[in-house]
Amino acid sequence: MANKEEIRGHIRKQYAKAAKQEAEPSCCGECGCNGTAADISEVSKRLGYSEQDFFDAPYESNMGLGCGNPVAIAGLKDGETVLDLGSGGGFDCFIARKLVGYKGHVIGVDMTTDMITLSRKNLVKSGFKNVEFRLGEIEHLPVADNAVDVVISNCVINLSVDKEQVFKETYRVLKKGGRLSISDVVATAEIPKKYRNDFNMISGCMGGAEHIDKVKEMLKGAGYRDIKITLKDNSKEIIASWAPGTGIENYVASAMVEARK
Repeated sequence: MANKEEIRGHIRKQYAKAAKQEAEPSCCGECGCNGTAADISEVSKRLGYSEQDFFDAPYESNMGLGCGNPVAIAGLKDGETVLDLGSGGGFDCFIARKLVGYKGHVIGVDMTTDMITLSRKNLVKSGFKNVEFRLGEIEHLPVADNAVDVVISNCVINLSVDKEQVFKETYRVLKKGGRLSISDVVATAEIPKKYRNDFNMISGCMGGAEHIDKVKEMLKGAGYRDIKITLKDNSKEIIASWAPGTGIENYVASAMVEARK
């Protein structure tokens, strides 16, 4: 794979552009979407979101990004503290805050200042008091030890150049018995080098995916138990829409990843 710092810089630039609506990263339900409300809604429904979810979050927070709906599998309870890795415009955070109630708390972390600016603007518009957004890298989370009940993430960990460190960090910040509930892209076969070394494939959540068996190994190495990885039924449809005609859907898949501390 290409130089790690180059990869990180490219990803940061791509998602900063997305926050400014200058470009759309292809970690989106459909590369060809033109940003209209109808397109984004259809993309989000394909990923597993409901009509109600659209009403529970500020309109600008739903950017049509991701490969699933991590909140749907998180089993959030009243009063819990939730951490969202790569929170983007804040869509999943705003959905989660309703489920944990005002006794609960939701923290969104993103590495791009433009995304944090966007999510904080959305927060001000919403008036919600149980959500906050922090600037930081998911490999070095700006969160205290044993501070959260649930970690969620939507198609972000595959973008990391040090996934093992990410899992160690999520384990650190989780309370004992805490849960990891994420939606992400994993490799199901060896990804050809032409995709591994393609910056657009990497920032598009495909080229940098780790094999499903390796993901399980990293989770176990971090200390997790009750590890479960489930491929989405419509995975091929989702992945194929990101890079039509490339056949990348034969090497990677959208999956729901669950584990417990």
